Amino acid sequence: MMTMVGGKRPLLALVLMLAGTAVPAMAQDTAQEARMRRIEAEVRALQRQVFPGDGKTFTPQVSPAQAGATPAGTPATTPVTDMLARMDAIEAQMARLTAQGEENANKLRQLEARMAASAGTAAAAQVAATPAPVDTPAASSLTAPKAVTTPAPALPAPLVAKPTPAPVVAAPRPAPTTAAAPSSARLAAVRAVAKPQTDDAGDDEYSYGYRLWEAKFYPEAQQQLRLFLDKYPRHTRVSYARNLLGRAYLDDGKPRDAASWFLQNYQANKQGDRAPDSLLFLAESMGRLKDTNRACIAIAEFSETYPREAAGRLKAQYDATRGAVKCN
Repeated sequence: MMTMVGGKRPLLALVLMLAGTAVPAMAQDTAQEARMRRIEAEVRALQRQVFPGDGKTFTPQVSPAQAGATPAGTPATTPVTDMLARMDAIEAQMARLTAQGEENANKLRQLEARMAASAGTAAAAQVAATPAPVDTPAASSLTAPKAVTTPAPALPAPLVAKPTPAPVVAAPRPAPTTAAAPSSARLAAVRAVAKPQTDDAGDDEYSYGYRLWEAKFYPEAQQQLRLFLDKYPRHTRVSYARNLLGRAYLDDGKPRDAASWFLQNYQANKQGDRAPDSLLFLAESMGRLKDTNRACIAIAEFSETYPREAAGRLKAQYDATRGAVKCN
């Protein structure tokens, strides 16, 4: 009896020892299981963000292979083996979600680029369809009246830059006027100015404009000289006509319009018959406009380009213009 009791004690001690070691192992497996479930829950939450739907939970795209029916007598897998299989499935699903997220981001960038391009195209089409506003020259700008083909150039700041003259500069068309109609007495006086009748029709037109200017009918002279420049842009009297047209404006108290024609005549052909005269008259026009800087530039350009005229035919006018403008 004592022997049996003594024999049971070692067996009981062994059972207690095995039970003591099994309890920590079971607790460890429970902790791993809880951690695994938490990771799987996070993966499902990530799925809902990458694949938004109606709030339902999506099953993983990659899952461990389904095991077949376990035949009788086959030993069960260990908890470690099950955990590794589930970890493999989670890693595969994470890779899939990451790739899908990057693909969605790329598609979103492409869609934004196409939308931006479409918006730019629509804006460009709207701008193209909108008519451009008509620029109105400021009162301080120096421009000639509207030309037939090429408008009269504005006075450049450095006149000594010597821009290349155009071979032919067409005369501007007469600008519409709102001036009051001339009186019958003025009309009769203008009709009294005889128009030459020779074999050179172009020269007759210019000479008639000259006679109108000489008779101090400046608006009529302006109209006649513009008509000549419009009809005979290659006539030998073109340089004379542009210079005289500038003088008609200058004598009419319009130095800004006059300056535009003087500058155009000088730039169109510096070797023209009245190009030196126009440069001096340009300086005079700038002086009347209180633009001393440009007046002095025109005077310096004249003395440099036409030294013979400065000492000969135009000496008196050159000296008078220099005396009227105080240049440094």
